[in-house]
Amino acid sequence: MPNLLVVHHSPTPLLQEVLSHALEGANDPALEGVNVKVVEALDATIDDLTSADAILLGTSANFGYISGALKHFFDTTFREAQEVTKGLPFSYWIRGGFDTTGAENAMKTITTGYKWELAAEPVVFVGSLDDDISDRLVNLGGTMAAQILG
Repeated sequence: MPNLLVVHHSPTPLLQEVLSHALEGANDPALEGVNVKVVEALDATIDDLTSADAILLGTSANFGYISGALKHFFDTTFREAQEVTKGLPFSYWIRGGFDTTGAENAMKTITTGYKWELAAEPVVFVGSLDDDISDRLVNLGGTMAAQILG
């Protein structure tokens, strides 16, 4: 069974809601046959990453950068994972209070270093959720799960 790994940092109610929308799409009953493994960024390991067929990342934009928790995930897996996860399909969401530019740049730079392949349009936004963003998050989760069904 293919594995979609969802690594996220969602410490607030708003970010938990963002996560829930992405998981709604990833766990769509029409996509039966995909194992969706959800791991908080501080708890994610190299074993989680190397057993994934695709990865969906989620973070807030903090002080112009990705969350420290997601950065920790990248820091602790990069050396071991860089070559063995080359070509891994990925996408992400970033929610910022006012600006996401630095976080977006960091995400692009780091995932380029891993040599992962962007598989779905990321969802990047500032402020609160609305119906359009919620729908885009559901679509993001569903698209990532569908990518690995074959």
